[in-house]
Amino acid sequence: MGASSAFHGAAPIDDWADWVRLTETPGVGREAARRLLAAFGSPRAVLQAGSAARRQVVAPSIAEALEALPDELADLLVTTRRWLAAASAEVPRHIVTLGDSHYPAALLQTADPPLMFYAEGRIEQLAAPCVAIVGSRQATPAGLANAKAFARALSEAGMTVVSGLAQGIDGAAHEGALQGPASTIAVVGTGLDQVFPKRHAALAARIGVEGLVLSEYALGMPPLPHNFPQRNRIIAGLSRGTLVVEAALQSGSLISARLASEAGREVFAIPGSIHSPQSRGCHGLIKQGAKLVESAADVLEEIQFPQRAAAVADTEVGAHADAAVEDAVLAALGFEPANLDALVARTGWSAQQLNIHLLELELEGRVSRLPGQLFQRVSTG
Repeated sequence: MGASSAFHGAAPIDDWADWVRLTETPGVGREAARRLLAAFGSPRAVLQAGSAARRQVVAPSIAEALEALPDELADLLVTTRRWLAAASAEVPRHIVTLGDSHYPAALLQTADPPLMFYAEGRIEQLAAPCVAIVGSRQATPAGLANAKAFARALSEAGMTVVSGLAQGIDGAAHEGALQGPASTIAVVGTGLDQVFPKRHAALAARIGVEGLVLSEYALGMPPLPHNFPQRNRIIAGLSRGTLVVEAALQSGSLISARLASEAGREVFAIPGSIHSPQSRGCHGLIKQGAKLVESAADVLEEIQFPQRAAAVADTEVGAHADAAVEDAVLAALGFEPANLDALVARTGWSAQQLNIHLLELELEGRVSRLPGQLFQRVSTG
């Protein structure tokens, strides 16, 4: 039985424990594990080969580290077996390894595919066409609205949305994608027995039922800072393209974009205000050749989903037509931040009238008040 089979009740006898032991033995690392697998063919063969044979392939310290089973690794195997056994029909659990039938082909085409990963949820999501949506943790209201709207439109068009479960753009992307049939994949930087950030516990649980949560990290792994740049290669690798919604110049989202480009995948960016720090990363990507997108149809056209793109474009045109008769202040505000003086000039209203109406729009969730006495329209799509 393959290592990615769903487990209900007692975990079956298979080779997942050998994979965990190879990948989690202290000091081994992915590069050495790959060399050993190339030389011996399987984790079990690596472990049975003996230290002398392994020293022909890797450093003596690594060869000898695999000779004994450390107590903490023995405990991890027990914990993993219990985790697998606690799966249910609603939330199945899997371990997927290289060579497994469920291992996504898109990841195999990248420079550094994970040797194995843990999965919770709908394993069939790994075979779906995917688009990554990433961006700032300190997102603006407009950025959150864009992430959610793009994700929903892409999911409705049949594209599974991949993101990293972080606060900000990632969370909004997952929420939007869950509203469509193609759902979402969350690639996390912790073990699957933990959720980071904790505020996304309910979202992670929902994705485990309606989508898929993935991690290459063993159970018990805390949210260490270096884990997140590493998991970004999986987000980019699973996807036909990566859409950056908002990003500062030093944003981790730019790592995902770079990795996507290096893997030969498309990179998309949504432009924003030249005055917003959260737009500078996207503008930098566009200058470097990323495709500027204004709608989900733009993304679908580029990744060769033309029939879906046409349908989405029709929907978006209809939505714009419905919004043609709209609030005068919203029309004057447009989609860039503006201050009260600018709105007075555009509408001809008094400052008092505008303040009252802007407060009403803010309470309705249609306008957001930004630092510096600026106002910005919030999409409700």
